[in-house]
Amino acid sequence: MKNMIEIFKNRNYSLLFLAAFTSQMGNIIGIAAFMLYLLDRFSEKPFYAAITELMYSLPTLAVFFLVGVLADRMDRQKIAANSDWICAFLSLGLLGAIYIDWMPLIFALLFLRSAVSKFFYPAQGAMIQGILSKDEYTVAAGLNQMTSSLFMLFGNALGIFIYWTIGLEGAIIVDFATYIISALLIRACVLSEAVRLPNGTHRWKEINIKFVAKDFKDGLLYILKSPLLVYLIIGFFVFGIVNGGMSVMPAYILKYKLAPDNYEEIMVLVGIVFGISVLLGSIIASILAKKLKLYQMVIIGVGVSGAFVIASGYSTSVFYYLAFSSLVGLSLPFVNIGIGGWLPRIVDPKMMGRVQGWITPVMMLSQSITLGVIAMTFQKIVTVEGIYVLVGGCLLFVSFFYMATLPKHSEEEEAPEALGKSASV
Repeated sequence: MKNMIEIFKNRNYSLLFLAAFTSQMGNIIGIAAFMLYLLDRFSEKPFYAAITELMYSLPTLAVFFLVGVLADRMDRQKIAANSDWICAFLSLGLLGAIYIDWMPLIFALLFLRSAVSKFFYPAQGAMIQGILSKDEYTVAAGLNQMTSSLFMLFGNALGIFIYWTIGLEGAIIVDFATYIISALLIRACVLSEAVRLPNGTHRWKEINIKFVAKDFKDGLLYILKSPLLVYLIIGFFVFGIVNGGMSVMPAYILKYKLAPDNYEEIMVLVGIVFGISVLLGSIIASILAKKLKLYQMVIIGVGVSGAFVIASGYSTSVFYYLAFSSLVGLSLPFVNIGIGGWLPRIVDPKMMGRVQGWITPVMMLSQSITLGVIAMTFQKIVTVEGIYVLVGGCLLFVSFFYMATLPKHSEEEEAPEALGKSASV
């Protein structure tokens, strides 16, 4: 706890942390409200809910080759702030599309806003790496996990509450406000040029196709030179499948199996239980991070959560589903804190944007494929239980894979210097 208090004495970190918090909050509230809107209006077409999540993940594949390059070559502070400004105004456009009730335009704007938002986190994360010490990375990862748990606890519930009280339009207005606040917080940071522009100044006219292709290739070569990074990215691909399934699984199992008549109210309860569990898991994982090796945290978290995800799919009542969901929530923070504290230690700050530029699309590719498959096969070929078996099985696979590969690379923490000398930056 003392370390967490100390890290907030860094003004720039506090501003960047709050900026990410507000930006993410708007995203979660808007998506939760929009999914409920579609499930209410098109209850006979559950694939619309999967399409909504797809509009959040699929855009990554359209911009992944630019995201990391720009985060490494251009002013990271301006990229993060401008991403927020543009998303805010696209939210206003989304309000207009909802008013005229044209679904193709609504999905198009969701797609575009999501694409723009993808530029925020690599730039914001790279700036945080530049202002913290190596010992503070795990603390920051723990704080990020606690923040995510708060979103799980209050995000969906708040989105549902706003939808119930002032409608979908109210949720979109909240999106708009949070993007504006996030942009202002980013602009308030006072950062050195080494943090904003670690690779020097570049002009926009220099960022041509040839330049982007070369930088993108350099990022891939940098990753391939580190077996540890390769193994982690293989895991991220599977995590994308997990994210795709878990984004719609609670709504599906409640609406179509456990609580068809009052699934919205139960979704609020699930969110509260899961959020509290993740928050407790974050605190426990942050404490144990000083006693366990990071790879041990990842392996334990992935394996335990996978087993209970499968069990939750076969729940025969809401009570059992809540119980299994809470156990999943307790174990997942071990994964996020382990990986979140590891990556900044093994990646050269000059290459962080390009490494993230590969990690994010790998996850979103598998997430998009998963959501597409669910949209086409749910209730036709795949059952609710089948989705849970798929997601839990993927987690168990990663646990065994990491058990076989990560321990022998556990000391690979001096890699940034070694790899940095051989990487083209």
